[in-house]
Amino acid sequence: MSIWRVLLSIFLPPLAVYDRGCGSILIVCLLTLCGWVPGVIGALIILNNPKK
Repeated sequence: MSIWRVLLSIFLPPLAVYDRGCGSILIVCLLTLCGWVPGVIGALIILNNPKK
């Protein structure tokens, strides 16, 4: 995970997970709608998991 991804997940969480698939984008969008902090936490968790 690069520093640019971390910064992007702080400022625009759904854009940070665009390459992880549609499900990840939907989850992060819903979390961001509930509040900015849950969206950032969700994006960082998804980015921290290795690709399968």
